[in-house]
Amino acid sequence: METGTKKSRRKGRGREGRIALREAASQKRPVKAGLIGGTYKPLTDTDLEKINKAALEILETIGIADATQEVVELATQKGAFVNEHGRLCFPAALVEDLIAVAAKSYTVHSRSSAFSDVVVGGYHVNYATSGEAVTMLDPESLTFRSSTLEDLYDCGRLVDTLDNIHQFGQTVIPNELQDLFVHDLNVAYVAITSTQKPCEMTFQDVNSIDAALEMFDMVAGGPGKFIERPFVSFGGCPIVSPLKFGEDNLNVLVKSSRLGLISDIAIAPQAGATAPAALAGTLAQVTAEGLACLSIVNMIRPGCPMTFAIWPFVSDLRTGAFSGGSGEEALMMASCAQIGRYYDLPTSVAACMSDSKLPDAQAGFEKGITAVTAGLAGANRILESAGMLGSLMGCSLEAMVIDNDMLGVAQRVLAGLEVNDETLSIDVIRETVLGPGHYLGHPQTISRMETDFLYPEIADRSAPGVWESEGSPDIFDQAKKKVRKVLKTHYPDHISAELDAKLRSKFPIKLSKEKMGMK
Repeated sequence: METGTKKSRRKGRGREGRIALREAASQKRPVKAGLIGGTYKPLTDTDLEKINKAALEILETIGIADATQEVVELATQKGAFVNEHGRLCFPAALVEDLIAVAAKSYTVHSRSSAFSDVVVGGYHVNYATSGEAVTMLDPESLTFRSSTLEDLYDCGRLVDTLDNIHQFGQTVIPNELQDLFVHDLNVAYVAITSTQKPCEMTFQDVNSIDAALEMFDMVAGGPGKFIERPFVSFGGCPIVSPLKFGEDNLNVLVKSSRLGLISDIAIAPQAGATAPAALAGTLAQVTAEGLACLSIVNMIRPGCPMTFAIWPFVSDLRTGAFSGGSGEEALMMASCAQIGRYYDLPTSVAACMSDSKLPDAQAGFEKGITAVTAGLAGANRILESAGMLGSLMGCSLEAMVIDNDMLGVAQRVLAGLEVNDETLSIDVIRETVLGPGHYLGHPQTISRMETDFLYPEIADRSAPGVWESEGSPDIFDQAKKKVRKVLKTHYPDHISAELDAKLRSKFPIKLSKEKMGMK
């Protein structure tokens, strides 16, 4: 009987048994979209109250300049007023009422069950690309060149293969497209053809919105279908700091709100330049700017989804240059996530904005620290999170691949530990200590090697001798190989050839079929 038990146990722990256990566990990665953050709180409750009070005072007594006539008429009918300086002012009680009716969450949907929806609200954390850089890094010459529509498409299809990036946002500007309408429609086209993950884009021209919605409806299955299950959110910068509206993006915000679209804005004053050098003052100003936009949206359409996206940037005061990888930037973005949670609003912040021009050690520590702190603070969407270099001026496909590994580590930290009777493992410890003396072959080790541990795709964990025998490659070399492989083999067919033909006949699509691997 004892011998039979031993044989049975050995069989269960044999190679086939180990493979079966690992395959069963592989469906449960320890990281995913929407992990819960919020444990890092750089601001105290008293700090938050003071920032709120200061922001409301700024809105009521200083106000926002350069509102369009349409917005002035709308806002004054709701209780705002224009002061003696011609600035639109928002009484504190009015702002508080509008915060109360604002959307507390929204969802940007995936177009495939292979990818998760992005839930924006509460303490859910998701990592996304964005940035709208104007240059791309050439990995061989290590120089930057002007970015193109093909570059944007390549970024999208690369993101399509990277598990730790949950949403594809516009990474680069197609500089060859000067006509704003043509530009916007081609960015929209890339969003639907390069990936089925949730997407984000920016309208350069308010007149592009109707055509883009028609395109998205065609993809979704008919008129009105896109708004029922939106798979794209829409960015823009309706504020020009300090405390002024930007007309073009304000018009986009107004029209998007009237249509019930997700306004995925960003407000980015720079401390020491377009916001106070005192960081608390920058938080007060940017909070006021964010609440002004929130007020306009909810005056137009109460409960219309809008991201409370306050993104204060930091200056290197020795030169005045933007410093996206600084410790101050990490602190400020975490604080902004906390402010958004104070109001219970959907949030986004910017992180991983390295000042380095290469995906090197500087980029690694700047990106890693800011990615982790933003996640732990509970930011719902962490943008700029992969591929960006040179303080958002440049993008690199290789950096995007490296950052995917980095974001996996950040999310593994965010996921935390599971502590219960099973994971405390007392029986496993007893069995192992009194038995073989090691855990390597234990069923628990095999079953949890995928659920509790995350393995990098290109980061090197080999022994030094193995690494030397393989030519001593660095992570940049490994990223180049990954990018070359994806760009050579991964040509998504996320829309049918028939639908693509209809889109090309109806809209001014400039991305050639040849560049997309189509016949």
